[in-house]
Amino acid sequence: MEAAQNKSLKNLEERMQQLDEHSLRYQILENTKNFKSSWIDLGRALYTVYKDKLYKEWGYSTFDIYTAKEIGVRKQTAMKLLRSYYFLEKEEPALLSKEYSETAEAATVPTYEAVDVLRTAKAKKILDQGDYNTLKKELFEKGRDVSAVKKDLTSLIRQRQELEPEEAHEKKRFALVRRLVGVMKSLRLEAEEAKLLPFPVIKEIESLVKKIESELS
Repeated sequence: MEAAQNKSLKNLEERMQQLDEHSLRYQILENTKNFKSSWIDLGRALYTVYKDKLYKEWGYSTFDIYTAKEIGVRKQTAMKLLRSYYFLEKEEPALLSKEYSETAEAATVPTYEAVDVLRTAKAKKILDQGDYNTLKKELFEKGRDVSAVKKDLTSLIRQRQELEPEEAHEKKRFALVRRLVGVMKSLRLEAEEAKLLPFPVIKEIESLVKKIESELS
């Protein structure tokens, strides 16, 4: 394992020697070397590369090939870095500031895995702002283990779902009715084209469909 890491590091350093140290491409390689402590810098740079498709200028047909061959980062990890960085930029810009990085203790600097957990929580409509703030405090202020917070998040989501059975039932009912409307529309059209039913019956079906749709809106 250590030999593989040393080889990867050597490959990065060899590529860096061939580039202008002031270029974005060089900076990405340097950030990759310091991945654990500066994932935010790497995420920021990779986001620019992904958004502007700069990898094509460097001879790579896709972003995945670029990250795999040039910086040795798997697609799954690269995309998680992008999503985590973008989430911070959008939802927690203070954590990207130079002041925060210089004053925060190492234990409280969020890892990209921690940010990804927080991003997942933010996307869950069943959770409120208070839930989000609690998770953020656990991850960023207390520096709790990400896997433990993930378990807490899963448990919290399950509890919320159990506390709101009526809402869950209503969503299921709505989905079933929408599916029924779709089937009725399809059958009405087939019956009309094949002249399987009298025209007044077809009109009644059409009227019923409209009535059900009005109840759903």
